[in-house]
Amino acid sequence: MTTLQQFREGLNQAWGRVVEGWEQLSRQASGAMTRFTGGHGDKARAEDRRELAERSAGWGLLAAEVFDDDDRVVVRVEAPGMDKDDLKLEVQDDFLIVSGEKHMARERTEGRWHVNECAYGAFQRVVPLPDSVDTAKAEASYKKGVLRVELPKAAERRRKVRVSVH
Repeated sequence: MTTLQQFREGLNQAWGRVVEGWEQLSRQASGAMTRFTGGHGDKARAEDRRELAERSAGWGLLAAEVFDDDDRVVVRVEAPGMDKDDLKLEVQDDFLIVSGEKHMARERTEGRWHVNECAYGAFQRVVPLPDSVDTAKAEASYKKGVLRVELPKAAERRRKVRVSVH
């Protein structure tokens, strides 16, 4: 085998490992990803809800933390630059769905420069909930770019069942 063939083979192996690592990272991080779309309206959101686990394009990171104690589940989501009225919360099955649409436009003049900045787009973040919750008693607040959702646990919780293997 020539040096060029060895180099090609080594490069192919390395590229295969990179692709495999990227696929593994994508699978593991998909729960922390937020889908941003440029579209408006309920049709796009309804389609997204049907496909909670299947996302492909337009991803970004909207950080979230989930705290779980004996009585409640607390979810904190970073959503800077939003207005609380632009956020929509929904519990579907065992997921908290945070969605909204960002509209930001800024215009200023600096010397001879005229700067016009804008950012917009719909987003949806699906957060898995570790336990059943009582949505009727849920409370949410939005301060300094952080959404905090407190969900009391449901009286009838999912039970852990240990199954013996024979």
